[in-house]
Amino acid sequence: MTMFARGVGSALAAQSPGFVDLKVQPATGATRAGNRMLQVGPGWFPERRGGAENVYYNLFRELQTNGFEVRGVVPGTQQAERETEGRVRTYEDRGRSLLSRSIAIRRVSRELFGSQTDIVGSHFALCALPVLDRIGQKPFVVHFHGPWALESATEGGGALSVRTKMAIETAVYRRADRIIVLSDAFGRILRQHYGIPAAVIRRVPGGVDCGRLAVSATRDAARERLRWERNRPIVLAVRRLVRRMGMGNLIQAMAMLRRSNGDAVLYIAGTGPERAVLESQAESSGLSNSVRFVGALSDADLALAYRAADITIVPTAALEGFGLIAAESLAAGTPVLVTPVGGLPEVVSGLSERLVLPDKDPAGIANGLAHALDHPSSLPNSEACARYARANFDWAHVGGQVASIYREVLGTQDRQGAPQTQPLGTVVTDTLAAVQLTPRDAQP
Repeated sequence: MTMFARGVGSALAAQSPGFVDLKVQPATGATRAGNRMLQVGPGWFPERRGGAENVYYNLFRELQTNGFEVRGVVPGTQQAERETEGRVRTYEDRGRSLLSRSIAIRRVSRELFGSQTDIVGSHFALCALPVLDRIGQKPFVVHFHGPWALESATEGGGALSVRTKMAIETAVYRRADRIIVLSDAFGRILRQHYGIPAAVIRRVPGGVDCGRLAVSATRDAARERLRWERNRPIVLAVRRLVRRMGMGNLIQAMAMLRRSNGDAVLYIAGTGPERAVLESQAESSGLSNSVRFVGALSDADLALAYRAADITIVPTAALEGFGLIAAESLAAGTPVLVTPVGGLPEVVSGLSERLVLPDKDPAGIANGLAHALDHPSSLPNSEACARYARANFDWAHVGGQVASIYREVLGTQDRQGAPQTQPLGTVVTDTLAAVQLTPRDAQP
């Protein structure tokens, strides 16, 4: 065991609470003892625009609608505290070490544990690890948004970093009474890579705000408002620009597509470390007039972008648990093509198997795009797409499913078999020592 691992465990176990209490307003709707919930999240949407943050933000509202009294803890500014009248408390994590962030989580969350919390939910293992000891024997539900360690490995993370993340995830997941996954594909990852029994896993798809995405503008009107091409077929990709998202394959596919459908133009919305590489690839492939990088879009412009496109595409190459973009595009009434990766086929196959591309490689993507653009009537129309999204992914529907799982856990009478949680010093020390973590490795 490293001295650093001992230091982290000792410091977290001994740190003083010192924090300023904030006024906590009761949740709207009828609540009762047994329905008091604490949600430990990765950030507050839209301050932090990630998929997990989006889920946390919307479930905070939906779980209250379903009769729970919800409070939360997230990293970030005080925006969440203001918007929830103190029901969500925040701590700063930017530029902090693992030790500093962990102490901050414990300080902010100290009063939220105890008699006023009946059940705890977590949306990111790194945020849950510092409070595992405080969860104790309380029912504990984990929302699994993705395999942190495996994603890191796919993006070229170092072996030590990957082992560290795997150890943290495993410690948290194996304490959970239930783990909610976005797809059967993610359920398989939990069983195969983390040793989680199938009986613990529950599947609930991701949610979208169907009302917000159902804009009334026509396709031409949406293009005009965005100042996009008016007379060319538009393919839209909304992605974080990292390796596993398959954007390089998509650009190669556009070069192939130009031979049969030279008018098509690809709009790429999103940011990320691979943007410069992808821009260079598009230029060197002679696609300067066929690929547009438009950066991050506001919520209003994103809804218009879906409406403006003939087709949305999700070209993921690895580790896609759900594909929120696919569900959002359908909600906006635009058909979406997805690669046969992870949980993506689960999002669209119930509507039409033709929405699943034959392969994730450039040729498979190009062939699928060519067929869709040449035969648009082979794909579901706008009304069918929006109807399917409302029936399967609207937040009111998804929130009810999640609430039923929390009630399932709360309704379990025999909790004698629940995992025993060790003191935090032991939990953290053992977790970090398992990978021989050093101070430099603990930096975010």
